[in-house]
Amino acid sequence: MSSKAIAVNPQQPDAFLEIERPLPIPEAFDLLVEVKAVSINPVDTKVHAGLKKNGLQQPRILGWDASGIVTAVGSSASQFNVGDEVWYAGDITRDGSNARHQLIDSRIVSAKPKSLNWAQAAAMPLTALTAWEGLFEHLKIQDAPEGKTLLIIGGAGGVGSLAIPFAALRSKVKIIATASKPESAAWCRERGAHLTVDYRHLKQELEQAGIKQVDYIFCLNDTDGHWAAISDLIAPMGHICTIVENTQPLNQSALKSKSAALHWELMFTRSMFQTADIAEQGQILRQVAELVDLGKLQSTLSETLHGFSIENIVAAHHKVLEGHMQGKLVIEF
Repeated sequence: MSSKAIAVNPQQPDAFLEIERPLPIPEAFDLLVEVKAVSINPVDTKVHAGLKKNGLQQPRILGWDASGIVTAVGSSASQFNVGDEVWYAGDITRDGSNARHQLIDSRIVSAKPKSLNWAQAAAMPLTALTAWEGLFEHLKIQDAPEGKTLLIIGGAGGVGSLAIPFAALRSKVKIIATASKPESAAWCRERGAHLTVDYRHLKQELEQAGIKQVDYIFCLNDTDGHWAAISDLIAPMGHICTIVENTQPLNQSALKSKSAALHWELMFTRSMFQTADIAEQGQILRQVAELVDLGKLQSTLSETLHGFSIENIVAAHHKVLEGHMQGKLVIEF
């Protein structure tokens, strides 16, 4: 039996092609999932850009955010059964979710929220894991006393749209989010931000609000462009976490004098390196699903394209590359 996938074309890396491949067979911890919906993230466009630049020998299947139904279970994936409805963010070292069927390590999977449909569920795992790990494992804002401040740079994007409610639900910090448009600011406030500021006038608007320094900074876009402001705004003994790689050296002198900490967050680290705590990602997704089903958290889905096609993959990549998304874009199969 074969299964359809849409992959980067090795002969024309700027394009995609449909391929048929044998139905994957799960081993050990694997699940075979019939994919029902996939979200398109900046990681898709970044990996695609790298493939266009460096070339590739074989078709590469992208896609790292999915919901679907378990159709086969590996020998060590005993917590799942055929027919289970699941969600996950995937593993960048393996074939992605732009496929009718995908193998995924069961330890980084959980049951999807019962209250969400396929598209609503597919919008959340990658950004939920990124936000959760950044806030609670790196910044540890859950331990912060009342009165501490958190600045989220890029509040209306996919990660920010979950970082804001996570911080509101599981910490006492005052949440400040950057948003450049009135509708983006409203989006952030609806999710729990106490204050929104325009990133183009960041220091000025914070000072107008009586804030000269912040205790925690979660940078979700353009680390290079925001670095000067981040270094200036972080409080002594403060913590910074960024998810965006820098292209220029980052001046560390201000951080050194303030004894401030810089953390990097990459959601794929656990699966890439098969860390001892890899199953923590499944646990995080279970907790997020519980918050959703309790009505404490809503999906960040903002747009759905219908149909598993090259045209929709290309359209979704273009929308993400425009850089103006609120929430998440999903292709429902």
